[in-house]
Amino acid sequence: MPTVIPSVPQRITVHLGAPDANAANVTVSFSDYVKNVASSEIYPTWDEAALRANIYAIVSFALNRVYTEFYRSRGYDFDITNSTAYDQFFVNGRSFFDNVSRIVDELFNDYLRRPGFVEPLAAKFCNGTTVTCEGLSQWGSQNLATQGYSSTQILRSYYGNVEIVANAPIRGITSSYPGYPLRRGTSGPSVVTVQVELNRISQNYPAIPKVASVDGIFGSRTEASVRKFQEIFGLAVDGIVGKATWYALIRLYTAVTQLSELRSQGQQFYSSSWLVSDPLREGSTGDKVRHLQYMLSILSQYIQQIPSVAVDGVFGAGTRAAVQAAQRYFGLPETGIVNAATWDEIYDQYSGIENTSLRDPEIFPASNLTNSPRRQHYSRSTTMTQFPGKDLSSGAQDPVRQEVVR
Repeated sequence: MPTVIPSVPQRITVHLGAPDANAANVTVSFSDYVKNVASSEIYPTWDEAALRANIYAIVSFALNRVYTEFYRSRGYDFDITNSTAYDQFFVNGRSFFDNVSRIVDELFNDYLRRPGFVEPLAAKFCNGTTVTCEGLSQWGSQNLATQGYSSTQILRSYYGNVEIVANAPIRGITSSYPGYPLRRGTSGPSVVTVQVELNRISQNYPAIPKVASVDGIFGSRTEASVRKFQEIFGLAVDGIVGKATWYALIRLYTAVTQLSELRSQGQQFYSSSWLVSDPLREGSTGDKVRHLQYMLSILSQYIQQIPSVAVDGVFGAGTRAAVQAAQRYFGLPETGIVNAATWDEIYDQYSGIENTSLRDPEIFPASNLTNSPRRQHYSRSTTMTQFPGKDLSSGAQDPVRQEVVR
C-alpha cells in the first residue's frame, strides 16, 4: 500500500472572528500564518526547544483543521478562525519575530501524528497559567526547555507517543470535492472515499446499509446507502453525491472517528472495511481478527460469561471460545464463526460501552491515545487507502522523512 502523507496547503484562509461572527476573511501563505500565530502566541525570548515544540503544535493543529475540512464541511468559506475559543490566535497584519520566522521556515511543513495514523494531530494547547487544557502548556514547555528537554521530549511529555512527519508535500488545492456529482456508474478513488465513509458511519447509524464491496464502483448498493444517508440527515434523497452530500459525509465521518480531537480514533494506512464479507473462523488471521479480538476483550470486562482473549490477530481456540460465549449470550447460533450477524451484534454491544466508558484510561488503555507507547491502539475507525481531499500518490512522489519522537 502507498504511504499516505497529507499535504500542506500553499495558502490558508482565516476568519477574523468566531465561526458565526460577521467578520472578514484573509488568505495568507501557510508559512506566514504559522509565523503570525507563533509570534502572537509565544515569546521569542524562550529557549529554542520550547519555540520549536510550540511551532510543531501550531502547524499540526492548523493542518488538522485543513485536512478534516472542519469548517468547509459545515458550509463556511474559510479553513480556520482566529478565535482562541475555537482555534489559534492570528493578528491580521502583524510583524513577525526574526527567530520565530527562521524556525517556521524550517518547520512549516513538518507536523505531528500518532504512529500508524494518517491525520495530523489536533495538537491543542493553552498558556498553562490562566488557562489549562489537556494538550500542551505553553509556559510549561518553556519550563521543560530550561530543564534541558529537547523539543521532541517536550512534545511527548504532553501528547504521549507521537512522531514527526517532516518535509510533507505542498499542494495548492485543499478542497476535496471532486468537482462533479458521483452517481450510478461513476468509478474511481472518490467513490472509494464515499463507500468507506458510509460503511464507517453506518456503525453509528445502522439503518444505513453497508456497501458490501469497497471497490470504487458506484453501483446499486452504494446508491441505496447514499439514499438512506441523505434521508437520515435531511438532504435531498436522490442517491447522488453532490457537493452537499459529499461534505455531509466528511462532517459525519470526522465526527464519528473524532479526527478533529486530540483523542482521535485515527485513520490508518492499510485497506480494511468494517463490513465482514467473508466469515472469520478458527485459522483466520490479520487486522480484521485483531479488531474482533479487541472488541471481545472489552466485552469480557463487562460481561462475565465472555472470556478474555488475546489481541494478536490470530483466530485460535481462545478466540473461538470467546466468540461462542458471545453468541450464546446474545442468543445467536453457537457456531464459533463470525458472520455478519455475529460481527454486528458484537460491535453494537462494544459501541455502547465505548460511548459511555471507553475513555477511562485505566480500564481501556488501548483507547487512551496519550498513554505509554507500550500500549497498542486498536481503534474502531475504518482504515483506508483513500481519504477525503488527499493525494495518495504524493507519498511515492515526494521525499518524506519521518522522525519518531523518542
